[in-house]
Amino acid sequence: MAQMVTRVVGKVPQLINGLVDATTPKLQTVWKYARVELRPPSLSELPEVRKGFQDLVKAYRTQKWKQVTVKEAAVNTIVAVEVACWFAIGECIGKRSLVGYQIPGAVNFEAHL
Repeated sequence: MAQMVTRVVGKVPQLINGLVDATTPKLQTVWKYARVELRPPSLSELPEVRKGFQDLVKAYRTQKWKQVTVKEAAVNTIVAVEVACWFAIGECIGKRSLVGYQIPGAVNFEAHL
C-alpha cells in the first residue's frame, strides 16, 4: 500500500507539468482575445458606439427588421438571451442572493404558527 501511495505521489508532478504544458497555449489565446473583447470602449470609440445606435434607430424606422433572415434572427435571439443571462447573474452577485433583495426592517425569517 505504501509503495502504491509513493508511486502515485511521484507521478503528481508529471501530471501537473503535463497539464500546464497542455493548457498554456490555449490560455494564452484566451487572454489575447479577452484583453481586446472584454474591455470597455475607450473615448476614441464612442463615436462608433453613437453611430451604431443611430443605425439601429434608422433600421427600425425604415422597417429593415422585417427583412431579417431566420438565421440572423436566431443569432440575434441567442445574443439577447446571453445578455439577459449575464444581467441576471450580475444581479444575483450584486444582491448576494438568488431571490429578492433583503431590506433591513422588512425581512422576517421567523416561523409564524
